[in-house]
Amino acid sequence: HVQLVESGGDSVQAGGSLRLSCAASGNHFSRFCMGWYRQFPGKEREEVATIGLDGTTKYTASVQGRLTISQDASKQSLYLEMNSLTPEDSGMYYCAAGLTPFSCGNTWPKWLEVRGQGTQVTVS
Repeated sequence: HVQLVESGGDSVQAGGSLRLSCAASGNHFSRFCMGWYRQFPGKEREEVATIGLDGTTKYTASVQGRLTISQDASKQSLYLEMNSLTPEDSGMYYCAAGLTPFSCGNTWPKWLEVRGQGTQVTVS
């Protein structure tokens, strides 16, 4: 049974930085593909950044160069370093995982099998 718990969300001024963390419980962390998605009020959830089974990272165009996804398998943790934040980055950010190679071979949002409760990012 896998659980994901996010932390690090906060209110910051435009141009500021945040570091989101996601702690995973359960076994086989190294077999998961993982990522972050966000959801703005009244809008569809948006995939932000992912790490594939081979360690390949991908980003949605609007965050390229400003956000960096990383993971520490020894701590079973996923991170999202966020720089040069703008008000358009405000929203609820969720950590997500695909638990099998089959799931991880799917496109968004089909690869998502488990998510955390979310952490709020507010940029003003």
